[in-house]
Amino acid sequence: MIKKNRMIKTVMVMAMVVLMAGINSVGALAAPATENVPDGGSRPAPTEFAHILSCAIEGGNQIAIRGQMEGTWSDASVYDNYLYLFELQPYQDDLTGRSDYCGWITKGEELSFTIPLNLGTEQNRLYSRFVVAVFDGEKYTQVSNTAYVTNPESLAKHTEPYRQAVNKKGLLIQNTDSMVSDAFELGVNHVIVNIPFHHILGQGIDYVYDGKNYSFNKELMENLDYTIRRMSEKSMTVTAVILNGWNDQTPQLFYPGVTRQPDNQVFYYGFNASTKEGYETIKAIASFLAERYSSLASPYGKVSNWIIGNEINNQQWNYMGPMGIDQYIQEYERAFRVFYTAIRSTNQNDRLFFSTDYNWNHEANGTTKYNAKDIVDRFADKTGAGGPMDWGLAYHPYSIPLTEPEFWDDDQTGLITFDSSSPVVNLKNLQVLTDYMQNGALLGRNGQVRHIILSEQGFTSTSATRGENNDLQAAAIAYAYYVADSNPYIDAFIMSRQVDAPSEAAASQTFGLWRCDMNQPNDIVPTMRKKSWSVYKNIDNRKMTLEATEFAKSIIGIEKWSDVIPDFRWRAQEK
Repeated sequence: MIKKNRMIKTVMVMAMVVLMAGINSVGALAAPATENVPDGGSRPAPTEFAHILSCAIEGGNQIAIRGQMEGTWSDASVYDNYLYLFELQPYQDDLTGRSDYCGWITKGEELSFTIPLNLGTEQNRLYSRFVVAVFDGEKYTQVSNTAYVTNPESLAKHTEPYRQAVNKKGLLIQNTDSMVSDAFELGVNHVIVNIPFHHILGQGIDYVYDGKNYSFNKELMENLDYTIRRMSEKSMTVTAVILNGWNDQTPQLFYPGVTRQPDNQVFYYGFNASTKEGYETIKAIASFLAERYSSLASPYGKVSNWIIGNEINNQQWNYMGPMGIDQYIQEYERAFRVFYTAIRSTNQNDRLFFSTDYNWNHEANGTTKYNAKDIVDRFADKTGAGGPMDWGLAYHPYSIPLTEPEFWDDDQTGLITFDSSSPVVNLKNLQVLTDYMQNGALLGRNGQVRHIILSEQGFTSTSATRGENNDLQAAAIAYAYYVADSNPYIDAFIMSRQVDAPSEAAASQTFGLWRCDMNQPNDIVPTMRKKSWSVYKNIDNRKMTLEATEFAKSIIGIEKWSDVIPDFRWRAQEK
């Protein structure tokens, strides 16, 4: 970057350069004349910097890149008199050995380029990023920020408004006919569907993207179709969590050098967009999913929210190998942008999220675990520099520990404070998260607070120290939902889960609204509803909500919900 005490010179000329005028008769870009450069000796570094301020699709078939210059022009005896535009694929990081620039202007002209989009071809530039460089007679040196296309949604075929839910109540549903019907009875408006990204490639469904052929697993997709379609038909807002488990048959989906880790140490893996094959595969699968679940009129159903990976601040859920947080975010953002571009260029108003656990400033080791707060900050910085995106945060505010349900006394652990330095942020101090997300550097492109969903939390009905206590679980769910429902920056509260899972239940994590059959440890078989089921059913019913949760006040030790919940939604009905 140019030092502040240097003379700053901004060169802006009103006339725009039309790049296509530089195309010769055989369609190749005509090169500007190259000035002589002295041989030998060390060459001074460039002294100009090109700020790319916008990179956007215009007219449906062109990319317009505009900006302004800062600094003084580089030594004319070393560098020629031109600025060059280079296209980088998502997996490319520098210009080493490159000479195939896609545009050029004379220094002093307006910093403005217009190039073909090439949509639908192998030369598709929708996913590319662009940099400006100077030439010293031997090599091209980057002198700008990198910039991605920031408005892929302008190409979207599906433009219907985002599907707004009636309430914030959500649930991870057990996918059987009876339990789907049970969710309808509960009045759930948000549902989670896990999509196993690593098993999508297969046979039975042929697909062509950017001129290349792909085949997808018909059996898997038909199972997903059935679930998503049923939820969509019942006016539920469907959130898909894209999970990349291990598959020996798809090595291109995993970050280079990553090998399979022990199953009890790593559950899912990071997405690989740092190689050509990985990028192209992710791009094709993401596009396929976006098209398949694109509309309420689709025979396959509609997905409205997409969460890319799970709890990315802990590599146990998003493994890419030990690395510092800056490299980790660079690689995650590289893949996230591919999903973002594929989905938003198909479905204009879909929302994309990354998720973290509740370790806001806690348990980081700098190589495989990172603070959630640092992940949010680094991701915002990275995406802001490379081209703004409308990303959102999917947060998981469990109680401390997971084996005890009463989060309201979690401040006694020493891990809960009420400022942004808090080690943990959960439902005890949720306002720390939403206050922090109001910081100017984290706001969305529209200047508003980004969308936040609580996409996973649960409260056990079996305390690790006190045994079964259904009333305690029900009280925790009531309190937690009221906290989220009364916070205007929270869009959804999605419980994990509808039915206890035997493996979790064995560890005192009975999060379900139903008990499960512990005699069938390899399956999830519901047996009986818990008290929490009726509480969750009535929690958003104006006539019944306070009556349904009255029992919880004595358990929590309060007289009124409004005494402990800011802006309590049902305050006017309290006696």
